[in-house]
Amino acid sequence: MTSGLRINRVGALGDQVTVRGAGVFGLACAFEMARRGASVRVIDIKGIGAGASGGTVGALAPHVPENWNPKKQFQLESLLMAADFWADVARIGGGDAGYGRIGRVQPLQDAAQIARAQTRGENAKTLWQGQAVWEVVPARRFGPLGFHSPSGYVVQDTLSARACPRAAGDALARAIRALGGEILIGAAEETGPVLHATGTAGLSELGAALGKSLGAGIKGQAAVFAFDAGDMPQIYAESLHIIPHSNGTVAIGSTSERDYSDPESTDAQLETLIEKTRRICPELAAAPVIDRWAGLRPRAKSRAPMLGPWPDRAGHFIANGGFKIGFGMAPKVAQVMADMILEGRADIPQGFHVEDSF
Repeated sequence: MTSGLRINRVGALGDQVTVRGAGVFGLACAFEMARRGASVRVIDIKGIGAGASGGTVGALAPHVPENWNPKKQFQLESLLMAADFWADVARIGGGDAGYGRIGRVQPLQDAAQIARAQTRGENAKTLWQGQAVWEVVPARRFGPLGFHSPSGYVVQDTLSARACPRAAGDALARAIRALGGEILIGAAEETGPVLHATGTAGLSELGAALGKSLGAGIKGQAAVFAFDAGDMPQIYAESLHIIPHSNGTVAIGSTSERDYSDPESTDAQLETLIEKTRRICPELAAAPVIDRWAGLRPRAKSRAPMLGPWPDRAGHFIANGGFKIGFGMAPKVAQVMADMILEGRADIPQGFHVEDSF
């Protein structure tokens, strides 16, 4: 259910629009507005993908098909848009985001989990509109990473996808520039309506301006193995994402840390994840770890993306949040924010408004 409201149109085709933040939300919104004819300027103090969007995992995975709500519907629509969205990014800019709808498998522990998964599969037939399936299948079908399922069965869904976060940021930047947009690093002047997509720092800035706590940065740590698993589905096991990427690597993550001393350092918690991965997927036991990453992911108080006008600040807008689901949500977020800024249509789902985090 969306708000269906109209707001004063502040942008127009050919007009300048400023986007603050070169993470996936900011870049995706800038790309969408640029391909609709707006003149876009992206400003980021640190650089493209300098925050959470510069990570390594890149899991575009849906919530379970049950207890349906506006957030799950929005995510479904975004995941179904993703193939065309990233194909257009590649066609316009020539960059490769590493996108692939490879699906996902989840080992099942016992008969109870199998039964629950089968019920969810029946739900998916309706909720996913016949666009993807959620089904219980034998684990032996999936061999390259050698993972074990105690029951001998897994859930396989065909909706999940992957994207290489850094490559995706580069591909979006190329497409924006190909459409005549600017990407400026450092301090720069704002012109026209301004979209703030500045992640954790933006949550703090907005909260300070409104005198409210609207969310926080949650630290995550992730790693990358040098191992080519081809187009094998990603694995979700023991709360761990294991993602085969098109560049011949496997990314794993992430921790979720509310308490930390250094948001950008890796430590023993990541080493524990690496060892867990090698236990779950024995084929990775000898594969070298070639990258380690740590950073803050913006988690809005509502737990959903935070979209809409900046309260009491005319001509300014917010696209933030998206904790753990930002890359999967980006195509739909871009569509909604472009509709709002360029056309004055505020089709924001219930729970996604800025005010929902008050």
